[in-house]
Amino acid sequence: MDGLYSGETILQIVLLTGVIGGGAAVLTGRAIALAWRPSWQMAVAAFLLGAAARFFHFALFEGELLSLPSYACDTAIFVIAGMLAWRATRAGQMVQQYPWLYARSGPLGWREIGRENPV
Repeated sequence: MDGLYSGETILQIVLLTGVIGGGAAVLTGRAIALAWRPSWQMAVAAFLLGAAARFFHFALFEGELLSLPSYACDTAIFVIAGMLAWRATRAGQMVQQYPWLYARSGPLGWREIGRENPV
C-alpha cells in the first residue's frame, strides 16, 4: 500500500469514483428524499456504495481491495454527492408539497413565506 489509489490511473479513479459512483450516490440521495426518508439513510447508503466502489476498483483495475484510505475517500465523495442531491430534492419537495407555506431559497433551501431567514 504505497498511497491513495496506488497502481491506478487518474482516469480510472475519475471514471469509477467520480462518474459512476458519484452518479449512483446522486441517484440514491434523490430516491431516499423522494421517499421522504431521513438524511441519515443516505449516509448509510454511501458507506455501502464505498464498499462497492472499492470492490470495483479491485475487480476491474487490480486496485487494492482492503485499502482504508481509498475507501474513506470514496465514501466521503459519495456522502457529499448524495447529501447534496438529498437536500436539493427535499427543498423541491417542500416547495411543491406546501406552496402556501414555503418558497424556494436557493438550490438547497426553502423559506417560510413572509420570512427572511432560509431554513
